[in-house]
Amino acid sequence: MKVILQCSGSKKPTLKGNGFRANDGRLIKFVADPKGAPVSDEYYFARPDDLADARHTWREKLLAYNKSETSNPLGLLPAYKLYDNKVYEDMARKFGVDRFYILSAGWGLIAADFLLPDYDITFSKAKDVPPYCRRHKLDRYDDYCHLYDDDDTVYFIGGKDYLPFFRKLTADYKGDKVVYYNSCMRPNAEDGLYFERFITSQRTNWQYACAQALIDGKVKI
Repeated sequence: MKVILQCSGSKKPTLKGNGFRANDGRLIKFVADPKGAPVSDEYYFARPDDLADARHTWREKLLAYNKSETSNPLGLLPAYKLYDNKVYEDMARKFGVDRFYILSAGWGLIAADFLLPDYDITFSKAKDVPPYCRRHKLDRYDDYCHLYDDDDTVYFIGGKDYLPFFRKLTADYKGDKVVYYNSCMRPNAEDGLYFERFITSQRTNWQYACAQALIDGKVKI
């Protein structure tokens, strides 16, 4: 089996100062709409698929960095350690780093140990999300998909805003796909997609309660 958890907007504060830098020395902060981001002396705002130089995008540079930089001079964190909520590290310990994936609105479906820079990109429609951080359905992204297909059952924990993204990136996956949801209304069924309702009174960030229930064995998979 494999387990996928959607990403979080809250990143570890120890990340500050680490990452790619622009030519003027400012730290790169990846967002959905750099033109709408605030003026900053500290950050240079960019999209993952913007050109980093004359030939390569930041996404291509990040992939090359993961493949070659064993010493990690930029101090990037593996995805499961990037997010502030400890449930990500607990999931990696429970299910194994090689069986745990994160659905990131900025980067795609990524392996838990893939090194990531700081970013603030989300599908969330919450009112407190700045417009420049919100990714839209028709925006162009060359999303990663690190999920290898071995017919294992995949379990996905994520909100309704992330479900179309999950469907898109796992469309060719041949194994069964189980989706946990929290709303009273069951999502529309599709071939190879099965739905399990996680019942809780928590509405905001309910996915963390669901992930914790899997870790504690209160929800069986």
